[in-house]
Amino acid sequence: MITTSPIRPRELSIRHHEVLIIGGGIAGSSLAFHLAKNGKKDVAVLERHTLTSGTTWHAAGLITQTRSTHTMTEMAKYTAELYSSLEAETGQATGFKRNGTLGVARTKERLCETVRTASIAKSCGLEAHMISPSEAKRLYPALNESIIEGAVFIPGDGQTNPVDTCMALAMGAKQKGVKIFENSEVQDLWRTPDGYYQVRTGEGVIEAEVLVLACGLWTRDLAFKLSARIPLYAAEHFYIFTEPMDFVTPTLPVLRDTDGYVYLKEDAGKLLVGALEPWGKPLPMEKLPKDTPFIELPEDWNQFELPMTKAIEIVPELANTGIAKFFNGPESFTPDLMFMIGEVPGMKNLFISAGYNSGGIEAAAGTGRALAEWIIAGQPQMDVTSVDVARFHPFQINKRYLHDRTAEVMGLHYKIHWPAYQPVTSRGVRKSPLHDRWARLGASFGEGMGWERPNWFAGEGESTENVYSYDEPNWFKYTSEECKAARNAAILVDQSSFGKHLVQGRDACRFLQWLCAGNVDVPVGKLVYTHMLNEKGGIETDITVNRLSKTEFLIISSSTVHPRDRAWITRHITEEWNVTLTDVTSAYAVLSLQGPKSRKVLSQVTDADLGNAAFPFATSQEIDIGYARVIANRLTFIGELGWELHIPTEMAQHVFDVIWEAGQAYGLKPAGYHALEYLRCERAYREYQLDLTPLDTLLEAGLGFTIDWNKGGGFIGKAAVLSQKNSGPLEKRLVSFKLRDPNPVLFHEEPIRRNGEIVGYISSGAKSFTLGPSVGMGYVNHPTGVTKELIESSRWEIEIAGKLYEADASLRAFFDPNGERLGR
Repeated sequence: MITTSPIRPRELSIRHHEVLIIGGGIAGSSLAFHLAKNGKKDVAVLERHTLTSGTTWHAAGLITQTRSTHTMTEMAKYTAELYSSLEAETGQATGFKRNGTLGVARTKERLCETVRTASIAKSCGLEAHMISPSEAKRLYPALNESIIEGAVFIPGDGQTNPVDTCMALAMGAKQKGVKIFENSEVQDLWRTPDGYYQVRTGEGVIEAEVLVLACGLWTRDLAFKLSARIPLYAAEHFYIFTEPMDFVTPTLPVLRDTDGYVYLKEDAGKLLVGALEPWGKPLPMEKLPKDTPFIELPEDWNQFELPMTKAIEIVPELANTGIAKFFNGPESFTPDLMFMIGEVPGMKNLFISAGYNSGGIEAAAGTGRALAEWIIAGQPQMDVTSVDVARFHPFQINKRYLHDRTAEVMGLHYKIHWPAYQPVTSRGVRKSPLHDRWARLGASFGEGMGWERPNWFAGEGESTENVYSYDEPNWFKYTSEECKAARNAAILVDQSSFGKHLVQGRDACRFLQWLCAGNVDVPVGKLVYTHMLNEKGGIETDITVNRLSKTEFLIISSSTVHPRDRAWITRHITEEWNVTLTDVTSAYAVLSLQGPKSRKVLSQVTDADLGNAAFPFATSQEIDIGYARVIANRLTFIGELGWELHIPTEMAQHVFDVIWEAGQAYGLKPAGYHALEYLRCERAYREYQLDLTPLDTLLEAGLGFTIDWNKGGGFIGKAAVLSQKNSGPLEKRLVSFKLRDPNPVLFHEEPIRRNGEIVGYISSGAKSFTLGPSVGMGYVNHPTGVTKELIESSRWEIEIAGKLYEADASLRAFFDPNGERLGR
């Protein structure tokens, strides 16, 4: 996602600041506070009206620390910690109180999710209590306990006053030297030839080395002035205030009824009843009043009827209570329900903090700290890959796409966070040329970065609809057959969605040698599995490099991180390098032919010598298949003999047809991405964002064998990983686990216990249809080092939905640990 901003000459008579933040809401104020707290004094904030007047002023102010992942839970945990101390630090009251959150579950499925989330909370050091309906009733006297299965109570959660909290952050920033300018509307902004940003207001021009757009709803349009593409869309958000109610006391917990799409909080003796309805109401920006602070939109009882009905079910007293006010205000949403922070790809020193999906108060402290550290250090200091603004593809700025997706995304707040959930809106955006072939074979399609990809294949005449479950989703019976074919015969997988970048130029080899930890200066046709690291040795990319010629390299990435990989590479292409980067993803369809009989299948459609001597593992050749010429890479992501075939897009259907026909005699089956996930977990192959992040090193991940320590010129991050290598046993290592009980299913985030103590959590988990029980991987922490001896002498358990299951642990894969099947 490269942007090219308009560049104008520098203006005369300007004010200069090192960091300029546009937006005086909770996001901008938190960032200013954390920048100043970390030593950045030359910071200014511009707010076009008054502080909080955008969307912060009408936030509900809920503070909930538990999230569906450990990373997001730690960030939310910090928010509660900061808000609890903010008044003492700044002298400004915030209204923060820890009255707790009571999350109720109306169904057994929701209760299962709730217990899993409580496990995450406990492993992050949060107090979380699973309680019965009657116990929930004691905490919330007006609760209709007869319609719930159970509940979780988080006593450390609470609520805060959004306006006062934002003002406290702003006051704290001002006390530390930050300049805040209200009623300073941005009339124009641009970038100068020497890389500074200049902003024109009614008072003149302000120049900054670093510009941060934290403008909520208006961030997308303001960023567009710099040609930056930020996928944000507005939606209406509703809540009502009741008349005073007798049971509503200051200590009443916040009630979250996610099955009912509502939250209820105490507000001066009244209840605020807010909705995150199952299908939201998108709002085009042109329908908002122009240049208006404190926007209120018309009432919409038709939209609010369902959540209000559910609220009355859970708190029957609402049926007899008057309504003091109906409120409707705008909020901004992202396509994946994750907020966005970070540096805009291709725009050095232009940062974004926006897209908080109606959760800005809860997220602002954590993101303010994360972004401040990023700006000061020049790179993130925590794992923010899931919220990095660089994660989006250019098509996702499309307003029609955003409008349709936003309706669904808003409802996902309170829907069960099913493993492998697939969105239903804004689909069919990107299709492989083989889409119709897969559809005829019974594919159930999922979505990845807009691509339609087969996830599993139904039987003839059977439904392809997903039936989600934490125990046994309906695709297990089909995927088990796909996995069996992969281990015993052969499968065909469409990997056309994989990102493909062509790196070319006189300095291409030297450039990639500097970026990659592995040695890519290899003979033409050699494939290199390697990584790009940050200065701390953390993993920024997980790629395969194919050397095509002396000056050409093809880089293959996972589809979901393809834009981010592009941003990382682009960031390092400075004027000193004679290098170009070209996205050639759409030029090639990719068919992955895998399994012990894959050589027999492929040999029927090509005259190339496919033997081990002529075509070794991790090499690439151009071969003929049918009438086509394709790039054949001998690779696997499942731990079997196999080839990934890069086919000119226009010839993909022909190549598929000849392979499919030839394969029928050998039991060739179609397989989807679910099978790919389960099979790679059996072999303990790592996946970026799950098992590999910028906070993990290659040594910790068990991938030290991919490093070339001796190549000339070194590589980014070498000093850090070399120091770690020489410092003794690693305190953190990625360990493989296999449950002893064949019934429970691992997904991810389940706590790992060593001798009863939580020492980590599962980063990737899957049902193993080859081995029987579930398998997974997760980082284990131990202060004296995670060694083979420690692993073998310890008792291991995995906590799943509050229950402990014994597990075997190993530094090696449980399936084919020596990789013998690769060379068959």
